[in-house]
Amino acid sequence: MAQVIKDSQAGEPLLKARGIGKHFGPVQALTNVDLDLYAGQVTALCGDNGAGKSVLTKCIAGIYQIDHGQVIWENHPAHIRTPRDAALLGIETVYQDLALADNLDIVQNMFLGRERVQNGFLDEDDMERAAGRTLADLRVTTVRSIRQPVRSLSGGQRQSVAVAKAVMWNSKLVMLDEPTAALGVVQTRMVLELARRLRDHGLAVMVISHNLNDVFEVADRIAVLYLGRMVAQDRASAFDRQSVVDYMTTGASSRSAPSVAGDGEKHGPR
Repeated sequence: MAQVIKDSQAGEPLLKARGIGKHFGPVQALTNVDLDLYAGQVTALCGDNGAGKSVLTKCIAGIYQIDHGQVIWENHPAHIRTPRDAALLGIETVYQDLALADNLDIVQNMFLGRERVQNGFLDEDDMERAAGRTLADLRVTTVRSIRQPVRSLSGGQRQSVAVAKAVMWNSKLVMLDEPTAALGVVQTRMVLELARRLRDHGLAVMVISHNLNDVFEVADRIAVLYLGRMVAQDRASAFDRQSVVDYMTTGASSRSAPSVAGDGEKHGPR
C-alpha cells in the first residue's frame, strides 16, 4: 500500500482512500491508490488522459464500486455503493457536463430532484430564498436574476450554478471535474475564486484538472496519478510545474527528493 504524507498542519483528512483498486474486465484502471482530502483545503488531482482521475472520482462519488481497498470518512470506514450513499455523507460532484437543465431557471435547477413541498404544492418562495442565500454566500453576483433560464448563462455562470447546487445540501466534500475546461480567462478566474470560497467555508475541495496554471493558482495540495497509480501527493509548495509534468508523463521526477509513494515505492517530493 502506498505511503501518504500526513499534513500535520491540516489535522486528520476528511476522506482517506486506502489501497483502492478498480478494474473493468482485463483493464486495471486503479492499482492500490491512496488519497487524502482535507477540510478547508483544495486538492488538485492531476494526471494524463487514462491515468485514472475520472475512475477514482467516480469511485468516491459512488458511481463505481471499488474492487478492493477502503474509504475512510471522518475517521470511520465508509461504504459508498451509490451516489446517494455519497450524498448522505456530504460528498457532491460537479461533472464536466454540469447536469443542468437548459429549459429551467436557476432555482429550478438547484432544487431539481430535491424540490421543497408545502401542503402538496411546490414551495417556490422557500426554494427561491434558499437558492438566493447560497449564491450570495458564495458571492455569485454576476447572474441577472435567480429566475434566469440556465440556457442564457455564460460558461462561468453555469459552472457557478452547478457548484452552488452541489453545496446546498450540507456538503463537506465537493469534487469539480475539469471546472475551467473551455472557459475564457475571466470565467476561469470566476470559477477558481469560487473554489477558494468553498475552501474558505471549510469544505474539502478536489479539483480534477489538466491545466497546471489553474492547479498552481488554486491548489493547497497536489496528487498525481500515472497509469492508475498514485505517484506523488504533497503540499503544492513541494512541486513546481516541471515536476508535476514529470510525474504525469513518466510516473517519477528527479527534481525533488523522494518521500511519497504510489504503490509501495517512494516517489514524491517532501
